[in-house]
Amino acid sequence: MNGEQEPLADEAGMPEPPAQNDSAQLMADGADEVQAPSMPDAGDIHIPPAPVIEEVAAPEVLVEAVAVPAPMASIRLEKKHPLAIRWMHWINFPVLATMIWSGLLIYWGDSAINGQHAHQVYRVGVGSWTLVRFFPDWFWSWYGAAYKITVGLGYHFFFMWFFMLNGLAYVLYTAISGEWRYLVPTKNSFKEAIQVTLHDLHIRKEPLPHRKFNGAQQIAYTSVILMGFGSLVTGLAIYKPSQAHLITLSLGGYEVARWLHFWLTMGYCVFFVIHIAQVAKAGWNNFRSMVSGYEIVPANEPSYTPDR
Repeated sequence: MNGEQEPLADEAGMPEPPAQNDSAQLMADGADEVQAPSMPDAGDIHIPPAPVIEEVAAPEVLVEAVAVPAPMASIRLEKKHPLAIRWMHWINFPVLATMIWSGLLIYWGDSAINGQHAHQVYRVGVGSWTLVRFFPDWFWSWYGAAYKITVGLGYHFFFMWFFMLNGLAYVLYTAISGEWRYLVPTKNSFKEAIQVTLHDLHIRKEPLPHRKFNGAQQIAYTSVILMGFGSLVTGLAIYKPSQAHLITLSLGGYEVARWLHFWLTMGYCVFFVIHIAQVAKAGWNNFRSMVSGYEIVPANEPSYTPDR
């Protein structure tokens, strides 16, 4: 032994690890041997040019246009009543209503004193026997007609001129414009009127013909025009029995003229009731045609054509 003591091994025979200072020395020696790579100069760097990309036009695609059919309308507007007809219709309604109202004020004079007037014109009966007399006392009380004969005469004589002029204008326009071809009854109108009546009573199920005026309407509207002419003639015979004595005599005298004039008035009242009921039954489309002149009909329905 040299006097230096060797390191002792552990019980397993493994040598002791080197001291901390020895490890640091080894790392420093290794770092000296590894050199960082040198950076090249900027001039030595060669950047290849970017590749040129040529634009390639997309192939043109031809698309053939396909016609798409427009949707078919299911309804259309049908012109029914000309403007002149509509004006005269709506003028005649209040004028005729005023004539009836004022006429009843005049009629009250004949029904006064419990209906014992000597003429006894406004009644239904045979000889001295009376079934019904126009009108009962309760009606006159409700109507407020007592002692208003002069009021009735004033309104009646004033509005009769409008009634006459409007009716004359209607007849002339209907004749000149050709509207009479829709209105005047034909040889089949009476047969068709029966069919219309049965249809309205729900007895006949077949639909009515597509015309501006069916047979029943042709008869009714033409009858009202003739009734208007009759009212003018009988009214003139009552209004001026001396000056228009030829007319009065041709009608059978003053009392007959009064009787005819009265029943023509009752005919207007019946027509009003039936006409308004039929308009309500036909619906808004029919009423609108007398306001705007057009009605809505199915697209496949033919247009109105005159009967002649």
